[in-house]
Amino acid sequence: MPILNKDMTLCISLSARPSNNGTRFHNHLYDQLGLNWIYKAFAPTDLAQAIAGVRGLGIRGCAVSMPYKEDVMALVDELDPSAKAIDSVNTIVNTDGHLLAYNTDYTAIEQLLAGNAVPADYSVLVQGAGGMAKATVAALRDAGFTDVTVIARNEDAGRALAEQYGFQWRATLDRGTADLIINVTPIGMAGSPEVDSLSFPEHAIAAAKVVFDVVALPAETPLIKTARAAGRQVITGAEVATIQALEQFVLYTGVRPTDEQVRAAEDFMRAQ
Repeated sequence: MPILNKDMTLCISLSARPSNNGTRFHNHLYDQLGLNWIYKAFAPTDLAQAIAGVRGLGIRGCAVSMPYKEDVMALVDELDPSAKAIDSVNTIVNTDGHLLAYNTDYTAIEQLLAGNAVPADYSVLVQGAGGMAKATVAALRDAGFTDVTVIARNEDAGRALAEQYGFQWRATLDRGTADLIINVTPIGMAGSPEVDSLSFPEHAIAAAKVVFDVVALPAETPLIKTARAAGRQVITGAEVATIQALEQFVLYTGVRPTDEQVRAAEDFMRAQ
């Protein structure tokens, strides 16, 4: 990484629980490509002030994580169709003070469903109703899934999300099962009070064919560990993090790294 200097381009991330995933991934790619850029993670105390700082300081890129993906929409100048379609933002690109917002979470979910050849006729349970859940449910709809139930205790958010895409809502899982179960809550996330908890009960894991956890840190959440032990196909949040971070990198820099460079950055990210 180059020595800090006045010409260095800065990108940041905003999250209630910052991790080093994006920091390590982006900075490793900057180093490989010889870019005079640097990436830093922040936990903002005031979201509006943080976005004003992005604009006022000329910060080129800003990743947005839970719980800011919806609230940040009112603070940008323009929404790309990827963000507008699902009312959720995870990426902001600053061009001469103009803030254009995107959502690369959707791209990641879409690619992972296709890459893992998950059949569209599978029944699906999605637990959560926040910004990441919107990206997930939209990707499921666009991939042709029709039997999808959103599990969310917040009836207003859960029912609205399900009905927007023609799916069902339930407040609790109870004894429910599905072929594909997806966790889009913070349960199992490092730093969360529920870091050691299972986001789905063991009966649902045992009944599932594919288990998907969008939590990226740790890569092996309790849900993923239990699913692996049960011999289930798994899709991890670490995979989501790599794809969405790569697409952010391209939006910020205009450069698409080679597959080899991405793998090296991914390995570096996971070696923390």
